[in-house]
Amino acid sequence: MSEPVFGRPLSQVLGAATAALEAAKVPSPRVDAELLAAHVLGISRGRLASMVMMGECFTAGDAEAYALLVSRRATRIPLQHLTGLAHFRYLDLAVGPGVFVPRPETEAVVQLAIDFASGLQHPVLVDLGTGSGAIAGSLAHELDGARVHAVELSDDAFGYAARNLEPLGVHLVKGDLSDAFAELDGTCDVVVSNPPYIPANAVPREPEARDHDPAMALYGGGEDGMVLPRAAEASAARLLRPGGFFVMEHAEVQAEAMAAMFAVSGNWEKIETHLDLTGRDRATSGVRR
Repeated sequence: MSEPVFGRPLSQVLGAATAALEAAKVPSPRVDAELLAAHVLGISRGRLASMVMMGECFTAGDAEAYALLVSRRATRIPLQHLTGLAHFRYLDLAVGPGVFVPRPETEAVVQLAIDFASGLQHPVLVDLGTGSGAIAGSLAHELDGARVHAVELSDDAFGYAARNLEPLGVHLVKGDLSDAFAELDGTCDVVVSNPPYIPANAVPREPEARDHDPAMALYGGGEDGMVLPRAAEASAARLLRPGGFFVMEHAEVQAEAMAAMFAVSGNWEKIETHLDLTGRDRATSGVRR
């Protein structure tokens, strides 16, 4: 934003910020402009809307901070890196450089796990490759009496996960999803994983993901991106009791390969592909034989 924002009504400032973000091809310019303003002011978007209606203005300090954030967002730095928060289901998660920013499509994957576990007493659940802790935290928050375990290998991501999961009582360990929680083998009710799965040559188009999400959280290994998903499937088979439930997120183009992997392993029945809210193949699940 090149125009001064101090002394101008918030409605004009938000309009200018929206135009700047739209010119930078930010996917949701108005929403981002409002969220950045609310962040600077330390208020909700609802309260911001009230201030806009009342014709209020930024203070000089807030105006300077807001202009800086908008200019940084226009370079396609993720909104969540600027605010330090990612909203996921019912949680506000601490995020920043070095950790994968959770996506809305993963919320539906969590719902599949919750639907299965909700009929169980004191279910035991594992999140393989927790990242920020979005999946494990949501399971712990939404399932009364659940015992939730999570593993993360990245040093940077582990720090965010620890901050997000400690208040929720999740048992978090630092390690590899391929051999985590050997002490739980054959005893778990649900395993969920959103592992790195992007094929080596499928570089994300959006600058927010391509330039700012850590490669360790994106690329699944091998040309097909299936190395880590295969490891997650093997760990899930090891951890689950007979009749336990496994669901894993993946790319749309991997749905057929995932279903085949589940089938060939011989570990699963009731194999099913699940769509996200945009109608894309987003996850595969199975019940442990």
